[in-house]
Amino acid sequence: MARLLAIDFGKKRTGIAITDELQIIASGLTTVETEKLLPFLKDYFSKENVERVIIGEPKRMNDEPSEVTPLIEAFIVKFKTLFPLIPVERMDERFTSKMAFQTMIDSGLKKKQRQNKALIDEIAATIILQDYMNK
Repeated sequence: MARLLAIDFGKKRTGIAITDELQIIASGLTTVETEKLLPFLKDYFSKENVERVIIGEPKRMNDEPSEVTPLIEAFIVKFKTLFPLIPVERMDERFTSKMAFQTMIDSGLKKKQRQNKALIDEIAATIILQDYMNK
């Protein structure tokens, strides 16, 4: 089997999570600057077998798209051009950043560590991936 990869896309930073090859465990991989995301993925895909990419779909409480949605849609167009053989799926990502922050508190991270926004993005991507695997 191949891995699943999840993306928590942001204007500045993007969190990335990955499964093991048996698609049992979702783990945070890293956070990259969004402008360097496509080169990072190109390098990663050259080393690892990724079956599918799941991209968070941010929505407001009233189900309307968030302000970052047009950027995500533009990214998906570029992604599909560069990686036409890798399917892309969307996953509702409402509350994942709040859940990520709460996970950091629950795991005992100190206040200084919880201020690491990159870690929040990585954990949010892991939550998106875990939610996808659970559905």
